[in-house]
Amino acid sequence: MSKHSIAGQTVVITGASSGIGRATALAFARCGARLVLAARRANVLAEVVAECEHLGARALAVPTDTTDAQAVERLAQQAETFGGRIDVWINNAGSGAVGAFDEVPVAAHEQVLRLNLLGYLYGAHAVLPLFKRQQGGILINVISLGGWVPMPFTASYTASKFGLRGLSESLRAELTDTPSIRVCDVYPAFVDTPGFQHGANYTGKLIKPASPVFSPYKVADALVELARHPRNTTMVGWTATAMRTAYALAPNATRSVLARFFRLYLKQAKPAPVSTGSLLAPTAVPHGTDVEGGWGSSGKPGVAAWLGTAFAAGLAASVYALARRQSGGAAFSKPVH
Repeated sequence: MSKHSIAGQTVVITGASSGIGRATALAFARCGARLVLAARRANVLAEVVAECEHLGARALAVPTDTTDAQAVERLAQQAETFGGRIDVWINNAGSGAVGAFDEVPVAAHEQVLRLNLLGYLYGAHAVLPLFKRQQGGILINVISLGGWVPMPFTASYTASKFGLRGLSESLRAELTDTPSIRVCDVYPAFVDTPGFQHGANYTGKLIKPASPVFSPYKVADALVELARHPRNTTMVGWTATAMRTAYALAPNATRSVLARFFRLYLKQAKPAPVSTGSLLAPTAVPHGTDVEGGWGSSGKPGVAAWLGTAFAAGLAASVYALARRQSGGAAFSKPVH
């Protein structure tokens, strides 16, 4: 696809009211795409539409709860009516619940799975028949580093992300004979978004992303590039690739080290009230409507980047040492699935 081929294409983005979704809407608007933006917060979504129109793009807000299959079907229908077709569908809406597995209410676990896994399934189910009729289209699933590396104290979030990876792999296998339809996955490392304010927190401590955190615009640029040149898997942020590799080589040791880091963090973190965030109700957290969450994106070298490098080096060294002990001196333990 040419560099300018995005102009005039119809792009659907879920979770477009803040964070990666909002950055992605603005990035596609600059490319001249025709945008259909979905999120639960209608008032915030209207602001994003206005920003996109200011950049010269046509945009439509469709307030949508992606945990409602019928609502997602209506989103697809309105998008097709608005654009005449759908060229790119980006599943992005998501959230999480942090806390010990048995201390997080079942209702919160269920909502995470509905939002992160079923919401993406509903999106794929709504748009793939249209892609088949028009004989082409690109489905992009914004997943997470958590789709490759199981993060402690985020059981339902990790389950949803591993499930999304399986969903995409299955769809790619099913669409082998339809090369004009592409299913692409994006796995960002920690990103500076309001997502940490929106998610449920049952730890009693302030939860912040581990340094380095990357700009949402970096993810948005990756999504635009996929619309131009689709490919199966894209990692965003060098730590995503590093941690994926560590887990592939030494899964037992990586899990142990991540658990130790997280427990150490919880001991030192500032107290914070237990909160469901906006997981169960979008208006429960009125703030957090921007692209960035204020965590200090580290796209450029700086203190955060040095701290991140030190963390990665410490993780690698700890994983290697622990793997040797667990395997009786061999370099790495055998993977356990």
